[in-house]
Amino acid sequence: MTLIDSRPGIKAAFDALAEETGTFIDTDLVVTRLGPPLEIELAHWFAAERIEAMTLRYRELYPVHAIAGTAAMAGAREAVDAVHRHGGKAIVVTAKHQPNAQLHIDRLGIAADSVIGWLWAEAKAEALREHGASVYVGDHIGDVRGAHAAGALSVAVPTGPCGAEELRGAGAHVVLDDLTRFPAWLDSYAADEIEEALI
Repeated sequence: MTLIDSRPGIKAAFDALAEETGTFIDTDLVVTRLGPPLEIELAHWFAAERIEAMTLRYRELYPVHAIAGTAAMAGAREAVDAVHRHGGKAIVVTAKHQPNAQLHIDRLGIAADSVIGWLWAEAKAEALREHGASVYVGDHIGDVRGAHAAGALSVAVPTGPCGAEELRGAGAHVVLDDLTRFPAWLDSYAADEIEEALI
C-alpha cells in the first residue's frame, strides 16, 4: 500500500483460492493486515502441512486475479519521478513474490530501477544496503524496522495497515499523509543535504 493499492487484487486472489480449495477465508479481514509474508496469512486458514502448497497455488492464481484489479496509489509515479529528478535510483523492496511485484510495476508504468521481492522487515535491509539506499519509504512498521536496520532514513505513509501514530511509535523519522507529499518533502530534504554539505 505504498506504491500500489493491492487490496482488491489480493482479495480476488484469496477468493479464488478459497473457492478452489473449499476453505473459508475471510478476505475482508485479510486485506486489513497486508505487509507480512504470504505464508503468515495462509497459516490463519490452512493447516501447517498445506502452507507450502497453498503458497505456490496462490502465486499461480495471483497474476490471473490480482494484477488487473490493482491501481497505483495517488502520487506513486510522481514520487518515483522525484527520486529520478534528484539523480537517485528508485528501487522497490517488498515482501511480495518478486515476479508478481514486477508485473504490477510494469502494468502500472511505474519507472522503478529495480524490484526486489521476498524480503520482509529487517531482511529488507539486505537490498537497501546493496543498492545504497539512504531513504526508504514504506507503509508498515516492518518497513520502518527495515530502514533502521539498513541505516536509512525511514519515511512512512499511513496508507496501509498501520496508522501515523503507530509508524511514529515504531521509529519512523518522517510521516507523510500520503505519497503526494513526497516530492515536496524530497525537494526540501535534498536542499537541506546540499546546504549541510556546503557548510
